[in-house]
Amino acid sequence: MYILERRQKVSGSLEQAWAFLQNPANLDRITPPDLQFRIVTEVPDIMDNGLIIEYRITIPLVGPHTWITEIKHIREGFSFVDEQRLGPYRFWYHYHEIRPDGDGVLLIDRVHYQPPLGILGRMLHRFYIRRTLERIFDFRGERLQHFLSAERGGKQ
Repeated sequence: MYILERRQKVSGSLEQAWAFLQNPANLDRITPPDLQFRIVTEVPDIMDNGLIIEYRITIPLVGPHTWITEIKHIREGFSFVDEQRLGPYRFWYHYHEIRPDGDGVLLIDRVHYQPPLGILGRMLHRFYIRRTLERIFDFRGERLQHFLSAERGGKQ
């Protein structure tokens, strides 16, 4: 089992950050374009416990995949989890948290995951999977900073 954790301070309020993150459609806005990410199922503007979302994603060097997640453990304005039900990992549990932090908010992502393919997956993790996840979360961080700063300043 591997853990990826990111902490990022962004400008804006707790309410602005939660409003952005609770809309499942915004995931597309913070995912790198080369993943060709798209939501297949209809999603509400505001997530709720038990929401099942089906995505299509293209993993570089691997190809297209179906990814189905369940949104759960929502603590309104504070945290939620997306857990893979079907997808490219043997296990994926992504905890999202938002905390007030001075003049902004602290966004915390903690992902517990296990690659597929046993020992081959562990080797791929070392040379490919970890780097790919780091790149995805770097992009996500940049986009979150952009969108949450833009919302605070009134520009997009």
